[in-house]
Amino acid sequence: MNHIEDEYVPIRDAEDAQLGMFDKPLPCFGCGIGWFSLLLGFVFPLMWYFSAILYFGKYYNKDPRERSGLAACAIAAITFTVAAVITLLVYLL
Repeated sequence: MNHIEDEYVPIRDAEDAQLGMFDKPLPCFGCGIGWFSLLLGFVFPLMWYFSAILYFGKYYNKDPRERSGLAACAIAAITFTVAAVITLLVYLL
């Protein structure tokens, strides 16, 4: 590094605009929309479907750190749907 001591080092690079992109914290108390929706989905399962729509709509292209939480919500939504369908079939038949 070619910087003189006691000088500030820029966080962003003038040539690469995405270098400082992830300096800001994630929304929803710092854990991201996906993980927050996963936790909230155990009380209100429609949040899983909201996050699954965000996942399949490629919302994570805005911030790749959201991908894992949104994917977890999509899996939870599919699991909940399958369990609900099986429960209804057993109950009705």
